[in-house]
Amino acid sequence: MRVIDAHVHLYPPETGREPSAWAAARGEPHWAALGTRRRKDGKPVQGFPSVDQLLRDMDAAGVSQAVLLGWYWENHATCVEQNKFYAECIRAHPDRLIAFATAQPSAGSAAFEEVCRAVGDGLNGLGEFSPHAQHFSIDDPVWRQIMVLAAELKVPVNLHVTDPASRKYPGRVETPLEDFVRLVQEFPATRFILAHCGGGPTFAQILGAFPNVWFDTAAAPLIYEPAVFRQMLTALPASKVIYGSDYPLILYPQTETAPGFAGFLNEFKTAGASSAVLGGNVVGLIGLG
Repeated sequence: MRVIDAHVHLYPPETGREPSAWAAARGEPHWAALGTRRRKDGKPVQGFPSVDQLLRDMDAAGVSQAVLLGWYWENHATCVEQNKFYAECIRAHPDRLIAFATAQPSAGSAAFEEVCRAVGDGLNGLGEFSPHAQHFSIDDPVWRQIMVLAAELKVPVNLHVTDPASRKYPGRVETPLEDFVRLVQEFPATRFILAHCGGGPTFAQILGAFPNVWFDTAAAPLIYEPAVFRQMLTALPASKVIYGSDYPLILYPQTETAPGFAGFLNEFKTAGASSAVLGGNVVGLIGLG
């Protein structure tokens, strides 16, 4: 079975050495609030693996390929930095890694140009975006140009979605359902992947009625009980659900001390995930061979 993890994050090597300092130097307080957070027992919420460690973790769990998602950065320069890093990663490992480009529409035409440059550099999608965390309106003209461009280029757009019923945590940002309904209605030719189970099974059922919407399962073990996998697979056609972990988050903090794929992947398979959910749907969305 060809397993593709559609929701992975990776950062330049210097990020993991001093994450707080790295974020401060780039003016990225929201990322710092999430990425450097520790649990009550002092353990980190996520790791900062190298590319080589990512590949070893994929091999250990039988993950064939991973989609590297950009972050919803607050500054244009950070978007450019990550996009260029991802281009290096996919050039070095074209058989294992796929990457999406990110952008900050508040940068104006520079953001649009960066998306064009990054896609030309081999990146196969856009996101993870979060207008609500990146402080721009979904009516922003550059954002809307980027959504049209995504349709023209036939690349999917990944959007961060917060379940309104989920617990509070540092860096949590509300993402109103009506904004996503507007986006998928106003850009019917753009293919959207809504992250984190699309804000939960209730949101997913509403948004799943639109033909241009898919849902990934990123971070689900941290947000929901295990029953959510069967709920998603029952509420939606299998063609709408995409396996994604949110690596390098540590998804099972009670039993794991480092990021990995095996625990989540095994749990999802046990819930009845098909080969389409575990990879085939991504192949179709991104146009992989």
